[in-house]
Amino acid sequence: MLWDLALHDLSILDYVLDDARPLGVSVIGANHVAGSPENLAFITLFLPKGALAHINVNWLAPVKLRQTLIAGSGKMIVYDELHPSEKLRIYDRGVELAHSDDVERRIGYRLGDMTAPRLTTGEALANEAAHFFDCIETGAKPVTGGTEALRLIKLLESATVSMRQRGRLIELPAGTGC
Repeated sequence: MLWDLALHDLSILDYVLDDARPLGVSVIGANHVAGSPENLAFITLFLPKGALAHINVNWLAPVKLRQTLIAGSGKMIVYDELHPSEKLRIYDRGVELAHSDDVERRIGYRLGDMTAPRLTTGEALANEAAHFFDCIETGAKPVTGGTEALRLIKLLESATVSMRQRGRLIELPAGTGC
């Protein structure tokens, strides 16, 4: 299941994170159908500067979810592949820390506007195939190529080891992972 469902999320993270490669991975999985591989997994990626990425994949979920939330210090992004008109929403929201001896007054929540930029539409797999054929025809460098594929394979191998060892943290060598 990691190699099927999680691959998509890991590939997106690889693209979005660019040079912020994971330092470690921990995966907990469960099997709810006797005699089959895990059908539910929770993946935690440990990133530089104390950041985390968490991925939940589930073959048995009755509802298809394709959401990505990226929370930064100033804004938050929600990408919902299944939302018909607002696939990408940008929230001008965050937390502000004040210098105070009173713990309750140290943290302030800043609520701002939400914008939903217009995105070009199209079916993802069709866009991917068109890009692939364009690279073959023109010799252009693909957005994701062999280097990215190798990083994802190494990350999935480490994630599989972690899941087999009930969530043990697997440290990733520099340059490995998404």
